[in-house]
This record gives sequence, structure tokens and C-alpha cells, in this order.
Amino acid sequence: MTTLRACFAGWTLDALDVQIFSFVIPTLITAWGIGKQQVGILGTVALVTSAVGGWLAGVLADRFGRVRVLQITIIWYAVFTCLCGFAQNFEQFLVFRALQGIGFGGEWAAGSVLIAEVIRDKYRSRAGGFVQSGWAVGWGTAALLYTGLFSLLPEDTAWRWLFWIGISPAALVFFLRRHVEEPEIFARNKAKALAGNAGGSPLDVFRGKLLWTTIKLAIFTTGCQGATYIYQVWLPTFLRTERGLSVVGTGGFTVALIAGSFIGFVVGAHLGDAIGRRKTFFISNIGAALMLVVYIVLPISNSVMLPSGVLLGMFTYMVFAPLGPYLSEIYPTAIRGSGQGFCYNAGRGMGAVFPLLIGFFASQMPLSKAIAITGFAAYGLMFLALCLLPETKGRGLQDSVHAPDDATSHDVTGSVPANPR
Repeated sequence: MTTLRACFAGWTLDALDVQIFSFVIPTLITAWGIGKQQVGILGTVALVTSAVGGWLAGVLADRFGRVRVLQITIIWYAVFTCLCGFAQNFEQFLVFRALQGIGFGGEWAAGSVLIAEVIRDKYRSRAGGFVQSGWAVGWGTAALLYTGLFSLLPEDTAWRWLFWIGISPAALVFFLRRHVEEPEIFARNKAKALAGNAGGSPLDVFRGKLLWTTIKLAIFTTGCQGATYIYQVWLPTFLRTERGLSVVGTGGFTVALIAGSFIGFVVGAHLGDAIGRRKTFFISNIGAALMLVVYIVLPISNSVMLPSGVLLGMFTYMVFAPLGPYLSEIYPTAIRGSGQGFCYNAGRGMGAVFPLLIGFFASQMPLSKAIAITGFAAYGLMFLALCLLPETKGRGLQDSVHAPDDATSHDVTGSVPANPR
């Protein structure tokens, strides 16, 4: 439980740091005279660099340990989030955002593998959902800080304080160093590798039958990530510009979406263990596409839009509860960090194109229409990949890179249970 709580705290603080940006977009547009295309670039650059940081952290976690790499990534993103508050122009902010993204991507890659390896198979989706729910808590905290600081301070000062507060996650590293150890399955596999009896290369995820599986997973995560980035980056701007909401109103409607995301993490966590990962993904995918129509396309009133935001958040984020466990169950221990880090973060990198596209589309059409077009494209990618991917519910964690690599097989020969902490 100590590891679970530590990863929950890390993901909560990660979300706090990352989500701050979406709330300050209107302020930056006014302060620096930048356009929506430049905002799209700012939103995309951190996501692209997070893809690089995530895969790199996954590779390093396979070699040096999950906990050690987790500590490094937390310090990294906390420092560069804080530095964003000192930026004096668009160019400086762009550099700090890009560097922040490296740590942001790396934290999930190391933390999600760590959780998968210390939780029993039957509880893995619920554990993943518990950690993922920290994203909603961090996002909600960012919304509350935004509402409070922007109500009490001038905008040109309030946005800087939001980023300066982002240094706080660095304190978590001291807890990790003192209380969290490497998973037994990783330590055992590492000992075998040192003895010359096991091991693997990060490039093994692109070899043999795993290659096609890796490609399908990257397409799937591109749709997952792209859909969420649309709301994370552009929703506050949509609410303020097209719906005409105030700062307080924008914060309230965003909190509704965040509350829905928390519900989605909890529901998805239990469904993933009860009915399987793949069926849960389909429910999330179809439900989110339908709610996109209701929330963005249909001419609904604000009184209807508020509860609709809860359902939109629930279906959109439900997919992430069993996603980490799903990826962990496909790749063996020696390359689990590399495989999981690549697939999830390749989705981040390619999904980062979606908010960028919205920035370009919005210069030629209403923002709501741009959001709808890109949202349907993201959900379409998810659906296509899901039709080709296997179920992994009940599959143990493979302990050897030489275990059968056919991800479409349901044979768990050579797999071992994770340490039941």
C-alpha cells in the first residue's frame, strides 16, 4: 500500500503541474499577444517531449530500476514547471514547457510499471485505477488554485504563482527514497540478467510478433491521449470564448469534467477487473464519442451542459484505469518499461498533434467545430485499434523476454504473479 499511495501522490502532483497550462492560456494570449496557433504549439511541444521522456524513462527503468527513475522524473518536471513562472516571453516559455514534458512523460512510464509489478493479477486494474484517479485530484486542485489565485491576484501575477507552486512535487522524492523499494519481480529478473541467464534490449519491442502488437498499441494510445488533450488544452478557452463564461464559471464547468474523470477512473478500474480490459475500453470509447456530440456539437443550455460534462469526463477517462495494467501484461519484465513506455508515450507524441490541429482549424472555423472534428478522429483511431487488440484479463506478468511474445495468445506459460503488496 505504501507504493500505491506514493504513485498516487506522484500522479496527482504530475497532473497539477501539467494542467496549470490550460487555465492560463487566455491570460498568455492577452499578455504576450500570441495567437491560437502559437497556443497550439505550446500545448503540443510538452506532449511531444513527454513522448521522448516517457520512452527514455521506460528504458532506464528496465536498466536501473523503477523507483530510482521515478524519483529523477519527479524532480525534473517540478523544477521546469516552476521555471515556467519566470518566463518573460513566448520563446522562453516554449523552452521550459518542452523540458517540463520530458519529466512528465517519464513519471508515468516508471510509476505505472512499478504499480503493475507489486499488485496481484486480480487487483491490477483496480490498483491502476486508484493511481490514475490521482490525475483527477491533481487536475481539480489546479482548477481550484486557478479560481482562487485569479480571483485574488491580478492576472499578470496570478498565472506565475500557479507555476511557482509547481515546485511542490519535489518533496515527494524524499518519501520515495525512504519508503518505496524495487519490486521483487524486477530484482529477480535483474539478478538473472547479471548472471547471463536473462535480459533484453529495448529494441525487442519492435521484433518478432511483438512488432505488430506494438504498432496497434501505439495507434490505440494515440486515440486515447489525443482525445484527452483536446479537453485538457482547449476546454477552458472554449468555455470562456464561445460559451462566454467568467473565470469562476469556467472553473466550475471544468470541475464538472474533472469530477466525471474521477468517476471514470473508479468505474473503469472495477470494470477492467470484472469484465476485462478490452470491453472496458470499448465502453469508454463509444460513450465518449456520444458525449462529445452532446457537449460540443448540440446547442444545449449551460444548465444541461454542466451535468453533461460529468458524463463526458467519465467516459473519456475511463479507458486509463486498466490501460497501464493492460500494457504491463503484454510485455515481459526485462522490456516491460521499454514496451510500456514506448506505446503509451508514442500515443502522447502523436496525440499531441490533435491540440495543434485545433489551433490551426480554429483560425478558419469556430473552436467548437475544430474540437468536434479532431475528437471524432481520435475516437476513430481508438475503435480501429481495439478491433485488432487482444484481451489480457487473467494473464500473469511474463518474467522473461524469451517467453512467448505472441500478444494474441492467452497462454500464460512462463508468467509469474506479481508481489502481492
